[in-house]
Amino acid sequence: MSTPEFHLSSRTANTLRTADPLSAPDAVIAYARGLVKTFGRGDTAVRALDGIDVDFARGELTAIMGPSGSGKSTLMHCMAGLDTVTAGTVVIDGEDVGQMNQRQLTRLRRTRLGFIFQAFNLVPTLTAAENITLPLDIARRPVDRAHFNAIVAAVGLKERLHHRPGELSGGQQQRVACARALVARPAVIFADEPTGNLDSTSSAELLAFLRRSVDDLGQSVVMVTHDPRAAAYAHRVLFLADGHLVGELTSPTQATVLEALGSLGGAPDAGGADSSVAPALEGHAPAALLLTSATL
Repeated sequence: MSTPEFHLSSRTANTLRTADPLSAPDAVIAYARGLVKTFGRGDTAVRALDGIDVDFARGELTAIMGPSGSGKSTLMHCMAGLDTVTAGTVVIDGEDVGQMNQRQLTRLRRTRLGFIFQAFNLVPTLTAAENITLPLDIARRPVDRAHFNAIVAAVGLKERLHHRPGELSGGQQQRVACARALVARPAVIFADEPTGNLDSTSSAELLAFLRRSVDDLGQSVVMVTHDPRAAAYAHRVLFLADGHLVGELTSPTQATVLEALGSLGGAPDAGGADSSVAPALEGHAPAALLLTSATL
């Protein structure tokens, strides 16, 4: 196992890059340059992201951490095209998200991205199997049955495919959500506090599966979490504070994540939305909070 390495980032530099995406496109699945997101106007304006440069490596699980109000969920929403940016550039798998209209963004989310949220967002009237294939059905794309069967086996849902969400445990429902995110072979999966509603056993099973999807299937995953135990499953952890990237940790363990948080003067929050941004979000609901045909 690699030795954990923690690097502090200057707030003036605000940059954590893995490679030049133009010279090494295969190494980077998504990146942002000069990313700014402001909520509100005038005296009530909140600068949730303040000029961030960041790369997300292809074929890796990257965790994003920070105290409540740091901007971690806002960064994920902007990277996934679920919220518009105030300034800067976001590119996913070679596509400039900022240049897309709503129809193109819908297509991007439907065909190139997978989503896993703290709320399971399953359709209660559909079976587990129907929920898993829903993105493909909406996009009118055929289901690759071999791939479907491999994912179902990996998440341990073979005996539950004909059950509706109300007949499944919380852990089983989140595994359905994971399978749904993977079935369309997305370029990248964005997971926002995916273990927030799970017990410790179900959380460990889900995180182990996400890591296997990267190691065995070559998936790229970006996960927002407040939990050092969850972050320890990642290849790399990014730390945010007050809308700035302030550090990164490679080959993390639970102990080194806690140590890094301590060195930054922070502590794990209780999950949920970024509290300092919440007042500015009244009347503004990021699409990440709802799983509709627009995000599928």
